[in-house]
Amino acid sequence: MKSASLTSRERVRLALEHQTTDRIPVAMVCAGVNAPARAALADLLKRERGLSVEAYLDDRLDVAGIAPPYRGPALPPGQDIWGVTRQPVSYGPACYSEIAVYPLAGATSTADLEAYPWPTTDLFDYGAMPALVRQTQARGERCLMIANANIFESAWYLRGFERLFMDFIDNPDLAHGILSRVARFHMAHFERLLSAAPGEIDLAFTADDIGGQNGLLMSLPMWEEFIRPYHARLNDLIHRFGVRVIYHSDGAVMEAVPGLVAMGIDVLQALQFDAAGMDPVALKRDVGDRLCFEGGISVQTTLPFGTPDAVRAEVRQRIDVLGRDGGYILGPAHAIQAGTPPENILAMFDTARDYYPHR
Repeated sequence: MKSASLTSRERVRLALEHQTTDRIPVAMVCAGVNAPARAALADLLKRERGLSVEAYLDDRLDVAGIAPPYRGPALPPGQDIWGVTRQPVSYGPACYSEIAVYPLAGATSTADLEAYPWPTTDLFDYGAMPALVRQTQARGERCLMIANANIFESAWYLRGFERLFMDFIDNPDLAHGILSRVARFHMAHFERLLSAAPGEIDLAFTADDIGGQNGLLMSLPMWEEFIRPYHARLNDLIHRFGVRVIYHSDGAVMEAVPGLVAMGIDVLQALQFDAAGMDPVALKRDVGDRLCFEGGISVQTTLPFGTPDAVRAEVRQRIDVLGRDGGYILGPAHAIQAGTPPENILAMFDTARDYYPHR
């Protein structure tokens, strides 16, 4: 059961102030339970606890996402507001959506960018935000989070991953032209979101995967030239509303952490400790006074392949290290994949609810 003394919002706010709470806050940020794993979890919960997945998670998650309704013209199947088209690709029991059309793949000059139909904030009904806040909080006061500003990722979704990296070397003006237009939309979108619900939003989710399994996807100088400045301006805007920035990157990002802190992020999210060099002890020791953390439970090894006892041990270890003196929201490092035993999912959430040595 939820604590009678703290609401979810109060619990998260205290943690983000580096204070201890009644229990560790829990969230699923940039995460979820993929369809086959969710079906197995639903069967187990119904059989053993008489609960739905929705009811079970609602009693445990402290962060809720909120977003304005889309009110633009109907989009073609598989196409998003940027003009990027995806199609389902099967992985056996279910599928992922993979990019099939990179609409700026053929661009050669900034004139091509000027001619492109970039999305605008007119596509969304920001006036609906106050009612959505009331509706969400009627179920119990949560920490509310808006999403998603992924500047580098949106740019390469438009251009193509390899092409954008080539542009960094061969056509930097084109690269900056794409990145600046993407950043302009995200900043305008977040400004309208936060203006529509003043004082109601606590976290703004931003993202850009800059790490792979074994290191950064680019050199630090390249990141500092092409990506960091846009996020820094976005973070400044978010902070003007008194909202904290939660930033997602998968992979091995230890080398970039000082720059991410200087860029103005408040919470580092994902915490893929299976990646090379990712060290929870070092993170907490070196930047834990300036940075909070979210995620950290392995969806690569422990959740899919460990035992429930191994999951419990990892949850306790993360809380012992990252949750000391506050500053930690526990959750899976990314989406919980097909084939993950439902007993392991319960072990993660139940242990997070019941174990808190720092109170």
